[in-house]
Amino acid sequence: MAVIAVNPMDSASVLAAFGALGVLVVTFAESGLLVVGFFLPGDTLLFPAGVLCAGTAQAPARLALWQVLLCAAVGAVAGGQVGFLLGRHGGRPLLARASGRRPGKAVARAEALLARYGYRKALVIGRFVPLLRTVLHPVAGVLEVPTRTFTVWQTVGGVLWSQTLVLAGYTLGASVPDVDDYLLPLVAVVVVLSLLPLLIEARRSRRERRRSPR
Repeated sequence: MAVIAVNPMDSASVLAAFGALGVLVVTFAESGLLVVGFFLPGDTLLFPAGVLCAGTAQAPARLALWQVLLCAAVGAVAGGQVGFLLGRHGGRPLLARASGRRPGKAVARAEALLARYGYRKALVIGRFVPLLRTVLHPVAGVLEVPTRTFTVWQTVGGVLWSQTLVLAGYTLGASVPDVDDYLLPLVAVVVVLSLLPLLIEARRSRRERRRSPR
């Protein structure tokens, strides 16, 4: 019996082993399961999945685009909703378990984002920021964001985030020959772009601290 070794933190390994189903499971976990979700690929899974959906005359598509889009959307939205319910019922003790340095900073950032931009804008913006999207939904539950407001806007954010990245990968894969040869550099670019909101927010915060009276 053949044993398939899967590294859940490696998008290529997940996609090779599970295909679209792997997209569903990973986006679900990354969208609201504290501790587990921090270590899983998000942006770096969706973009390559889109690339693998693009077929050429020389090589057929390895994944079905409609399946990947559906699984990405369902995983993102369902994971966000579960994260919200965990936060609502688990309260502050749940967040305290994610007390490591990086998770702790992400929790504080999520609370600041909700306070600064309001529930609607924060739930959409937060989807595009690594780490933040994992804690944002449990934090919203702890802060008792109205369920209807949360559900509507986390759905908007989840669908926008997941479909945009998959379709971006698909478009590139369909238009650039042998794009697989450049997949690792492209994933690195996706990671850098996903970190831009964090860098912009950090710079803005530093400016505000300098301007505020001491």
